[in-house]
Amino acid sequence: MDASGLEALRVLIVEDEMLIRWSIAETLTNAGCYVTEVGDAAGALRAAATENFDAVVLDYRLPDSDDLKLLEALRDQLPRSRVVMMSAFGTPEIVRQAEALGVHRFLDKPFEMERLKSLLADPVGLN
Repeated sequence: MDASGLEALRVLIVEDEMLIRWSIAETLTNAGCYVTEVGDAAGALRAAATENFDAVVLDYRLPDSDDLKLLEALRDQLPRSRVVMMSAFGTPEIVRQAEALGVHRFLDKPFEMERLKSLLADPVGLN
């Protein structure tokens, strides 16, 4: 990895809002990550079934998922991947439940891209 700690990291971005997804993808691609983007839970499950990711950036509310079942399914499919969940609707109870399911961090939207990059660059828990 390079000095940023992100070079060659394989990241799955699961976000239905195109502008947010694009912004995250551009930021991580420019930092040297290999990025796969999907806009819904079904796409996330398909991607996780066909590729191994080092990290997942996961929105809590998606058109076909607005609970923690997708997080649980992704943890089953990608047990070694670091998951950073994000939401504008993250209550303390949702955060606690996500942490119990193995989420690395829960980011409240909006957030600074540098914060996301630092969470993904930390080598603890990555393959």
